[in-house]
Amino acid sequence: EGELHCLWWERSQTQTKMPAKGKYFFNDDGCKITDPLYEKYRYSSQQHPLLLFLLGIVFAYCVTLIVVLCVRDDPREHLAFTITVCMASAIFIVIYVLVYIESLFWCRLKFFAAVIWICLLALGYVSVFDKGKDAQVSAWEQVPFFLFIIFTAYTMLPLGMRDAILVSGISALSHIVVLTVAAYSEEHREPLVFQVLANAVIFLCGNLMGAFHKHQIQDASLDLYRYTLKCIQVQMKLKIEKRQQESLLLSILPAHISMGMKLAIIERLKETNDRKKHDNNFHSLYVKRHQNVSILYADIVGFTRLASDCSPKELVVMLNELFGKFDQIAKENECMRIKILGDCYYCVSGLPVSLPVHAKNCVKMGLDMCEAIKQVREATGVDINMRVGIHSGNVLCGVIGLRKWQYDVWSHDVSLANRMESAGVPGRVHITEATLNHLGKAYEVEEGNGHLRDPYLKAMNITTYLVIDPRSKQRSSNNHQISEARVHDGLKIRASVRMTRYLESWGAARPFAHLNHRESVSSDTSAPGRKHRKEIMLHPANRQRASERNTSQKGRMEEDIHDKMLSTIEGLSSAKPWCGNTDDFCGLCGFLLFFVEMGLEKEYRTISIPKLRSYFVCATVVLLCMFLVQIFIMPRTPKLGISFGVVAVIMGLVLCICFADKCWRSCSERWPPVRYLCTFSKKVKTMPTVRLPLTAIAIGSLLIIAVFNLPTTQPTGNSTASSADESDIPLAENSVVTIYSYYTYCCLLGFIACSVFLRMSFELKLILLSGGVVGYFIIFNTWQPLNAKTVNSTTPRFIMKVPRIMTNLYLALFYITLVLLSKQIDYYCRLDCLQKNKFKKEHEEFETMENVNRLLLENVLPAHVAAHFIGDKLNEDWYHQSYDCVCVMFASVPDFKVFYTECDVNKEGLECLRLLNEIIADFDELLLKPKFSGVEKIKTIGSTYMAASGLCVTPGQENNLDQERQHAQIGIMVEFALGLMTKLDGINRHSFNNFRLRVGINHGPVIAGVIGARKPQYDIWGNTVNVASRMESTGELGKIQVTEETYKILESLGYACECRGLINVKGKGELRTYFVCTDTAKSQVL
Repeated sequence: EGELHCLWWERSQTQTKMPAKGKYFFNDDGCKITDPLYEKYRYSSQQHPLLLFLLGIVFAYCVTLIVVLCVRDDPREHLAFTITVCMASAIFIVIYVLVYIESLFWCRLKFFAAVIWICLLALGYVSVFDKGKDAQVSAWEQVPFFLFIIFTAYTMLPLGMRDAILVSGISALSHIVVLTVAAYSEEHREPLVFQVLANAVIFLCGNLMGAFHKHQIQDASLDLYRYTLKCIQVQMKLKIEKRQQESLLLSILPAHISMGMKLAIIERLKETNDRKKHDNNFHSLYVKRHQNVSILYADIVGFTRLASDCSPKELVVMLNELFGKFDQIAKENECMRIKILGDCYYCVSGLPVSLPVHAKNCVKMGLDMCEAIKQVREATGVDINMRVGIHSGNVLCGVIGLRKWQYDVWSHDVSLANRMESAGVPGRVHITEATLNHLGKAYEVEEGNGHLRDPYLKAMNITTYLVIDPRSKQRSSNNHQISEARVHDGLKIRASVRMTRYLESWGAARPFAHLNHRESVSSDTSAPGRKHRKEIMLHPANRQRASERNTSQKGRMEEDIHDKMLSTIEGLSSAKPWCGNTDDFCGLCGFLLFFVEMGLEKEYRTISIPKLRSYFVCATVVLLCMFLVQIFIMPRTPKLGISFGVVAVIMGLVLCICFADKCWRSCSERWPPVRYLCTFSKKVKTMPTVRLPLTAIAIGSLLIIAVFNLPTTQPTGNSTASSADESDIPLAENSVVTIYSYYTYCCLLGFIACSVFLRMSFELKLILLSGGVVGYFIIFNTWQPLNAKTVNSTTPRFIMKVPRIMTNLYLALFYITLVLLSKQIDYYCRLDCLQKNKFKKEHEEFETMENVNRLLLENVLPAHVAAHFIGDKLNEDWYHQSYDCVCVMFASVPDFKVFYTECDVNKEGLECLRLLNEIIADFDELLLKPKFSGVEKIKTIGSTYMAASGLCVTPGQENNLDQERQHAQIGIMVEFALGLMTKLDGINRHSFNNFRLRVGINHGPVIAGVIGARKPQYDIWGNTVNVASRMESTGELGKIQVTEETYKILESLGYACECRGLINVKGKGELRTYFVCTDTAKSQVL
């Protein structure tokens, strides 16, 4: 199964190239989506959960403050603080409920952000100025809380970058200014200056890290939004592709056969890279038997004479309008058009679903066709008529071969229906007795006497009848008078022009119109420099209508994408994937997140981090800020300088490794060690085994250096406590509290440095933060200088002034905040990886559908013709081209008609068709050879194979080719015919038959075009085609018959021919023909 499609898949590689991928039905331009949609997406995917986290954290912080205050002090002594904290808690709860429940509040995010910020500022300042029994305000107070406000303004509040900078700047400056003024005194001026500078450095570090964090998150959010949008676009395009594929396939084949072939095509595409040989020696056969059907054959009498006077466009328009009208009549009468052969049209009623009225349907259709042609004749004065033959019986229906599928029917009953048409009477419907028996008394009939006009009917003793049209008795003479007047008005116009103008009024659908009109989402502007075809459309208004139609379709596409995006946003709002298990994620202990698909988890763990270097630069900035803070506040000891020097060297080496490939690239060629370092540097972004240790070293160094210089004994003096003060706290206590507090602030900066490693492993950050906070709790709660008697006052102090309490609160506050923030960022990164993975899979599926469409369309039309219909959305005019020199070949197996029998042994002819399928499929295999790449299969007619060469040349450029190349096409066609004979000989050996090929070849000008809207069909017409067909029908078995003009060219190419003499050719009189000496030619091929 699937071998059927291997040949023409490979064949497509040697044919004229199709348009580039993505250009068949869609342009690459995406739909423009308004900014509010992105804002809502960012709110749902990023701001909404972070805002809920922040509200929960600050509410928990407020509750903790109230609990601690009630335990350690009397809340009535701190009414301002108590009231402010309670009001802020209530506001946080209200905002939390509104944000959590009401999704419409997303448009008021800035208002909520402003309210939260004001509440936080109020908490900060009331904590500073509600002094209780403490008379002094110190510059170090509430620095961590304002650092928290600054950092969360960037990372968790729903603010833009500009607003976040403004809010953070105001928060930092207000703290510096207010506390400088409040804490200023002449005695404390020098230590106050250093504390203010240290505060400024801390706030600057918080602003820089927060801004970097926000910038990275915004980029990631925008990138994720684009990928989400792309996924939705691809999903919608994929749906359209599937619908178009169905429409395209159904325009070639009926649904009951097309589905199996479609699955075979997709299966073949999946196995393209797998070169396994199939065990099945036979090609797949898609043929089924149907009983009790009626077959109608119809031929336009006089059309050949009319066509000889037509221009290429007029011929294509007339055929398409006529057969389009017939398709409409067939649809109204529940008939299925099978195929168009020149000006012959045949269809079947009772397929694929059996109909008890199949005979009535066919007769009604035949009468309607005759009536339609009669109207044309009366309106235009052109002498044409319709001859219809109908027979009822059984058929085998389906497709055979590997290329240019065309749905067809076979059986003795089909052949009899064809004979009924040829033996019919113009303007009448000719039926057999079998059909009459199915009609009952629905129609009146008269003797048909078909046996007098056809020897086969006489030999088979077939009784025939002519159906009397009931409408013939009801016609009035007025219609004839109007028709006569209309004809006389246009007698001076050519018959073909009159026909064309009249038929245009029928408004038949154009080939592939159902694809372009209904599904196209192409852009309104064509690519610059694109060459437009020279054909002039019959109705210029069509282009305007097409443009308006595509504009409205694009608008619908945008609306669909918008609606799909909104549903995706709603899903993001309701989803909490890292809190539990979903289809894509699974949570460990309700917290750690993993992909359900282990392959995707591995891909996520090893994914490249493009901006990893900037993380280490941020860590270096934090190190510098820590150094400045400790220089400003701590005793300046050698230990301080050495320790920071060691960490600076470590960070320098890490930066050197990260930037080696950029900084030392020029030296890498001269110094091999530098070259190895540059290679190692490139692996930092891509290899977890390299970047994880470097990250652990960098962050671990910062977390250690933050408290490494914390003195183990009470300091005796430094620049921050050089004189006594008037507060209740002694000088020594002031110095100890200041040092204790600023070491705490350095630890918080270390936490922030850990959080800026955004795309780094969450588990690593969790381990480092957890290890750091546990170590800090132990160190700060057991620090001896703070436990000494000199710093323990017997007077109770306000909790916001107690360093140990606030240190524990701030460490817990920052730890929880940064862990939740890191967890949410990990979810963003995983969602980004998931969306990209889904997009990749859907894009591959989209390309598969595109390839299926390409192969389907290539199997109906030549590649250069298919490009006309699907390369440019505005190309809705008829396809027609004139060629000056095309070689046409007809090759038939006449013995197959004798071989074909219908009996129980061969499943009523099915096994005979299986052999015909092998013959045609083997013929199609020859088209894979590069030497026959210029040969185009046109169609099969029963056991006759029709092909042409010279159709791949751009029309109008034949004259640019030298005569030798034009003549070479004829030689190639002869070699192709010889190849068919060789293939048939091989089949004879394996099937123990003695089939022989009868071939006719002619060359000359032809007209090519596509006709039929419901089942578009590529065909060629002209005297060249007719004569080639006669060369085959009048030829002899095992020989190639050519015309005298073709003989002369073959003789110049070295082919030996023998003159057959003059033969009578129907419609052409006597022609001198020649046989190609096949033995000589075969020796030349060998």
